[in-house]
Amino acid sequence: MRPRMVDVARRAGVSPKTVSNVINGYIHVSPEMRSRVQQAVEELGYVPNSTARTLRTGRTGIIAFAVPNLAAAYFAELATLVTVAAEKRGFTILIDQTDGLLEREQRIAAGLREHLIDGLIFSPLTMTPTEISAASGSTPMVLLGERDAPSSVDHVVIDNVVAAREATEHLVGLGRRRIAAVGAPLDVSTGTGSVRLRGYREALEGAGLEDSALVVPTGRLLRQSGAEAADRLLDLPRPPDALFCFNDAIAFGAMHALRKRGVQVPDDVAIVGFDDVEEASYSNPTLSSVRPDKQGIAEAAIDRLTSRLDGTAGHRPDAVVIPHELVVRESSGGSE
Repeated sequence: MRPRMVDVARRAGVSPKTVSNVINGYIHVSPEMRSRVQQAVEELGYVPNSTARTLRTGRTGIIAFAVPNLAAAYFAELATLVTVAAEKRGFTILIDQTDGLLEREQRIAAGLREHLIDGLIFSPLTMTPTEISAASGSTPMVLLGERDAPSSVDHVVIDNVVAAREATEHLVGLGRRRIAAVGAPLDVSTGTGSVRLRGYREALEGAGLEDSALVVPTGRLLRQSGAEAADRLLDLPRPPDALFCFNDAIAFGAMHALRKRGVQVPDDVAIVGFDDVEEASYSNPTLSSVRPDKQGIAEAAIDRLTSRLDGTAGHRPDAVVIPHELVVRESSGGSE
């Protein structure tokens, strides 16, 4: 027979109400009690009756996580962390891939699945703050991504201006004077790339350096884009001696192109990426990269969303700033 909530309660030595509180993500349960219930759930293979829960609470227990591209290592790693954080609070994650297409982002933001989900964690690429604000309705939403965001929506972010400035200042500190920015957005008015570009330019200005010819926009943040950008930069009369890449995939592609043309990293060209995906520790050379606290991003996003659902959040939406650090590896003279 399919195990029931009362069976879980009996196994854990608690009341059915306590089991219900744990399954539904109620925050006022002691860690010891939560652990006992979760262990009993796993031992019995208990699966909550989602239909009964929906009728009882008006919730489905499902949160949507919408990202541009799950093939990108950063979003794949983040999706895993969001899923784990959600499961600890009794929620299931439904993943949507937008491919960065405006029409898909608009449909998701407007509540395409509003009868299926309790809330949305959303990383848009193309929607403007005005469009996001207009689309956000009855379904609670938390935005991810380093971009200007409407004040009407909770937002989890790292300080990309500071992070990009620190990465560029690191290259300046190595004595590099022709530092290229690879992966700048085609539209510099919105999105993550625009704020990273701002930090890069602030660092150059502070060092008395700047050359617009060394800012290379790319349509997408892919390895191929990085390789093509590196080839264009090497063909300049005065090639760069350092690259600040707007994500790690761009950096990996750039390193591949440099290696094919006999350029040594970091001796000839130093490179810093962004996101610190797992591959950065295993590439050859290993890649220096800005490391956002991805665990912190996932936990904060789920916390903001669940607090909206259970009514414990403040009236005004919050912008939660998550820490970051620059990890220096071989591609910019480090030894890690």
